[in-house]
Amino acid sequence: MGDDARLCAVLRLAQAMAAAPDSAEAARAAATGARTAMDGSFAAVSVWERARGRLRVLVNDGLLAPGEETFPQDESYPVHDFPEIAEFLHERWTGGEGPQAWVERADPAPPARPTPGSAAGAPDGGHGPRRAAALRRRGRGSCVVAPIVLHGRAWGELYVARPPHGVVFGPEEAAFATVLAAVVAAGLSQHERLEEVRRLAFTDPLTGLGNRRAVDARLEEALERHRADGTVVSLVVCDLNGLKEVNDTAGHAAGDRLLERFGCLLSRCGAMLSGLSGPPGVSGALAARLGGDEFCLLAIGSPADEVVAVAEELCVRAGELEAGHGVACGVASTGDPIGPVHSARRLLRLADAAQYRAKAARAGKPVVAGREIVHLADGTEPPAGERRRFRGR
Repeated sequence: MGDDARLCAVLRLAQAMAAAPDSAEAARAAATGARTAMDGSFAAVSVWERARGRLRVLVNDGLLAPGEETFPQDESYPVHDFPEIAEFLHERWTGGEGPQAWVERADPAPPARPTPGSAAGAPDGGHGPRRAAALRRRGRGSCVVAPIVLHGRAWGELYVARPPHGVVFGPEEAAFATVLAAVVAAGLSQHERLEEVRRLAFTDPLTGLGNRRAVDARLEEALERHRADGTVVSLVVCDLNGLKEVNDTAGHAAGDRLLERFGCLLSRCGAMLSGLSGPPGVSGALAARLGGDEFCLLAIGSPADEVVAVAEELCVRAGELEAGHGVACGVASTGDPIGPVHSARRLLRLADAAQYRAKAARAGKPVVAGREIVHLADGTEPPAGERRRFRGR
């Protein structure tokens, strides 16, 4: 491959990673781009999980061996089997040298490799046999291994292989793999930053729950699903009783602790629901703090009766908290006779009105729209005393 072709391959890899919607697809784009650029039959991207002491495969791409999956659940290998990622490379980096790729081959004969420090150098100590055995076991002839470095530390590795009768990778290709690994590192770093921004944008900083923005986005998606296939969407709106009293008598630090404890309780109760799975990182139940003392639980795919039962459990447990005076809960579900729900605003309004009724009545259990509040089910306006603007609406 000439210099122009390699430059084009690098640009395509960078563009594919930048266009990926999340880090998993970015890793897949990295593996696909590297495999194509290196004329390989297989490629993988792995991350070094320091706490576990293992290299975990994020993605496999190309001609998979039996048992391999594109996105494996837990394909991982102890770092002590491949210590170069943790030992040899680290020593070289601290000595001022940059990360460099090396070549392994399945041929039992010792491969002709440059000494450590050269472009295709391999670690001293004979770690190659383990790689060679893995190559033979999976029907591959040679591989190039390039370390991926993020923020000055070993993050993982880029691995590209060729079939048994393919051309064995050489020093020049190992040097090219080093360049590709650097591009992969830059792409992964960008996705890490974007995911951190997304996390901060959709997370309440005090409780760690979702915030109002997260609820709005997830609720719109859920209702699209409801309109498409009838998936039940339910919303539990909660108002924590007694927060102002706690703030006034014990201080805002105590009030924050109450909010945190209730947030944990809401999260645990949400985990009791057997709803449908959502996008990566979001389950069928989203627990969120809407602001101040107002929380909600968005359930997707759980039967209305199950959601009501969880809301009842939430009321009981909230009443057992050391501070505060329990919680007022209102429930609105498309699984109940509440009429057509054409917008997120209507479901929010129903749940909020039910919650207001529960708070006004000092109810120790949730009030459910379409059951206790019949007038909301037939589309008529609630009495003036029950008209309360939903936070942020």
